Amino acid sequence: MRTMINDEPIALVGLNMGGPDSLEAIEPFLYNLFSDRELIRLPGGALLQKPFARMISRRRSRKVAPNYAEIGGSSPLLAWTEKQMAGAAERTGHQYLPYVAMRYWNPRADEVVERLKAQGIRKAMILSLYPHFTGATSGSSINDFVRSASRLYPELDYRVIDQWFDWHPYHVALATRIREGLEEMPVEWLPRTQILFSAHALPQKFIDRGDPYLYQVKATVEGVMAHVGNFAYHLAFQSRSGPVKWMEPGTEEMIHTLAREGHKALLMVPVSFVSDHIETLHEIDIEYREEAEEAGIRHFVRAPSLNDNGDFLWALAALVRSKTPSDWLADRK
Repeated sequence: MRTMINDEPIALVGLNMGGPDSLEAIEPFLYNLFSDRELIRLPGGALLQKPFARMISRRRSRKVAPNYAEIGGSSPLLAWTEKQMAGAAERTGHQYLPYVAMRYWNPRADEVVERLKAQGIRKAMILSLYPHFTGATSGSSINDFVRSASRLYPELDYRVIDQWFDWHPYHVALATRIREGLEEMPVEWLPRTQILFSAHALPQKFIDRGDPYLYQVKATVEGVMAHVGNFAYHLAFQSRSGPVKWMEPGTEEMIHTLAREGHKALLMVPVSFVSDHIETLHEIDIEYREEAEEAGIRHFVRAPSLNDNGDFLWALAALVRSKTPSDWLADRK
């Protein structure tokens, strides 16, 4: 147990999207998600957002429930995020206590802020677990926490880490996962392996209005590949749905393009995700694998997610320490 003699505890609050913790939670989780106008602006304006969200979540839940059933009946995102915050807090060498606030499922920001107040914690570092900033995800999660703190605990002194796409230790940790993935390739196919980074897509209108997400994802890819070596690599965007124009190219399209060009070995790298969830465990591992094999890809491997790998936890800890005001940290001499 960490002793905190004369040390004032600091909350380390990780922000993430959240995911359903049971099959029954899928529809209310999706309703929370589709109700968020910072993420999705459904037709009809704010007045009709929630009725549309109710209709869409009911329909979509029936479609995705079998996918969640295939990966165990729930999302592992909360468990991984809790491990990441606990591991990062432990590695800071200071008096941080870990918390997790999810945007669309439990524990929500209100609950976490109320816990901080009840426990008498007066300072907090808020860490977005989206490395790349976009108003649609990290922006919405941060705004959600800010609203909760302002309403429930205005005395809380907090700082926000809203993006860390260029954090060198993060690049090193992701490059290590890529090398681990490459080790799963047959040796004779290694020189011909194509690396495909897959990031979560955004509607193109977010990029057109000046959202930095695309630039930041590209910067991460370049930074990571500087540590990986001389391999051909590509960037595409997954999880596109609905009638709006999305960022291009789509991951499915890129898989088929590489297959048509005669490539047979493909390493998939989730780049905008820092832990496993439905979009790695099902969309990539099952759906894209099937598409790749049908298209003629003979060797399909996904690089492991960052999850709770020690190098990634050290990267998060160093990031938190670098952003924490010096007068928050107790003198331990």
